[in-house]
Amino acid sequence: MQAKHYLFPVIAVLIWAINTIVSKLAVGVIDPAAISFFRWLLAGVLLALVFARPVWKQRAVVTPYLGKLFVLGMLGMVMYQCLAYIAAQTTTATNMGILASMMPLLAVGLSVLVLKEAPTVGGVFGGIVSLLGLGYLLSHGDPAALLAHGAALGDALMLLACLSYAGYGVLLKRWKIPLNNWHSLLIQVWCAVPVLFVYYLSQSAPPVTSAGLPLVLFAGIPASIIAPFLWMHGLAKLGPSRATTLMNLLPVFTVIIAMLFLGETLHSYDVIGGGVTLLGVVMVQTLKRSLRRASA
Repeated sequence: MQAKHYLFPVIAVLIWAINTIVSKLAVGVIDPAAISFFRWLLAGVLLALVFARPVWKQRAVVTPYLGKLFVLGMLGMVMYQCLAYIAAQTTTATNMGILASMMPLLAVGLSVLVLKEAPTVGGVFGGIVSLLGLGYLLSHGDPAALLAHGAALGDALMLLACLSYAGYGVLLKRWKIPLNNWHSLLIQVWCAVPVLFVYYLSQSAPPVTSAGLPLVLFAGIPASIIAPFLWMHGLAKLGPSRATTLMNLLPVFTVIIAMLFLGETLHSYDVIGGGVTLLGVVMVQTLKRSLRRASA
């Protein structure tokens, strides 16, 4: 396997890590409703310039799946993004990056519930390990405090956002919509944009300022178009198993960038909790033997 094939998905993960930093930089600069709407409006316009005509030619194929594409747009572009931007108001980029690493684990759990897939050794024991690490992280090293007071609002919202995106991935796998990735993405975006517009109006959010414009541009072009292109290329060359493992770099990149550019401090509970959480995720990805066969 040529090393150059790893470069594309690694760059995609780096872009998504930077976008987590952008979410944090947006606090106090641009309203969450505004960046959510204008990000996907920009991405939708650019995607339409390239793919609108071929999608229109396939409208007979698209129409029966519009309801499912709408649900995907709500999960991936509305719920995940809006919750992540709101979470950034009250949690750190470091925590956001570590919580995002939970998405493969959450997807495995939802696959067992929704797709009726058999639980695996890694899914069960890796899930337990990840939850222990997550509890240590969110409690700042004091699990008793977490039980007494619960998670911080920003952390809870980010975890809910990750659950939403995990659901997006599971439904995308279950429904097997007969469109290529770009055509599907275009329709999902344009299902989401009107909902995001209503959300933007309902919040009476101020217009984007010159300070907020670069954040919208980064979220709308590199994070929404370039990174998915690089990731799809990596999936095609490496296969889903190898490419998905590279997502474990997301919290690593996010923590490093947050320390360098946001001045965030890496605490011992971040290292211990994040490390244990990531170990559990790796177990989920590698120990794929059916739990039933293992127990037998």
